[in-house]
Amino acid sequence: MTGVSYKESGVDLDVYNEAMKRLPRLMHRTFSPRVRQLDGGFAGLFQLDFSNKLFRRNYEDPMLVACTDGVGTKLKLAQMLGRHDTVGIDLVAMCVNDAICCGAEPLFFLDYVAMSHDDPVALEQIVQGISDGCLQADCALLGGETAIMPDLYQRGEYDLAGFCVGVVEKRHVIDGRNIAADDVVIGVAASGFHSNGYSLIRKAAFDFGKKKPEDTIEGTDRTVGETLIEPTLIYTKVIREVLNNYKVKNVVHGIAHITGGGLEENISRITPEGLEIDIDANNWERPPVFEWLQNLGKIETEEMYRVFNMGLGLTLIVSPYYADSIRRALEEKGHQSWVIGEVKSGTKRVTVHNK
Repeated sequence: MTGVSYKESGVDLDVYNEAMKRLPRLMHRTFSPRVRQLDGGFAGLFQLDFSNKLFRRNYEDPMLVACTDGVGTKLKLAQMLGRHDTVGIDLVAMCVNDAICCGAEPLFFLDYVAMSHDDPVALEQIVQGISDGCLQADCALLGGETAIMPDLYQRGEYDLAGFCVGVVEKRHVIDGRNIAADDVVIGVAASGFHSNGYSLIRKAAFDFGKKKPEDTIEGTDRTVGETLIEPTLIYTKVIREVLNNYKVKNVVHGIAHITGGGLEENISRITPEGLEIDIDANNWERPPVFEWLQNLGKIETEEMYRVFNMGLGLTLIVSPYYADSIRRALEEKGHQSWVIGEVKSGTKRVTVHNK
């Protein structure tokens, strides 16, 4: 009997299997002794603690931390450029940078890749980025899922979702409850736009500003495409080091990952009742690319601060006595930072002044 086949429906299982064979090495390079290798299994296996005495964590009251996120329309830029090896870093960053806001150590990561058609080369590049991001975050790429859906995506389109699980001792959970009047806010530099606001970025740069990816940004030696595809910084290692320096004293009272919604919305998520936070926009250096985009798209300043991180990818709310030592630790690991604001008594709100 002659009839329709899966291949004729848009899914070639032979090509799919070829793509799957490219992925295990990208996972294995992220494995720690806590991972039990189970290639081809239906799930991933992860041991919460090390059996090796040298690396044993000796958890007393561990809490699991879980989060999920995507990359958003930055994927449209990657597809426009034909460059797929960095958005995986963004995917990991958007998840693990959320996990560390609770003080967690990211343990493992899972990915979901949905594609229009089987493309082993593009899939390998995407997962290469995810693998690179997991190495930067010190977490294992434990598994994932690749779905081929020609009826849902135009040819060449794909979407990504990521899932991170971490752990933190209950007594070391950071949830903002310990934020107090006179605490100071440290802003940690971003690498650029990270992975938020790309619908506005693409509209301003390509539609309104009539720029092309290969155009050079005025006053720089980088192209528009290179600048906009710059991956999100992963702050896991440096924040874990800062927190490990103060295992006895509770000096970091709050951490906010600055994503969509900007400084005011994201910091307000951890601001307790009875306190307000004043941030001075004059206190840090904004990368020139933000001004370039604003001028190009004639974007209102309020809109810029509402949509973008404005050069700060992470903020720490800390005891003022330890602010200098924390900033030194950040600088030693290559992360520029500034004291950008302070906490005071008042109505629960966050305000950025001098925009």
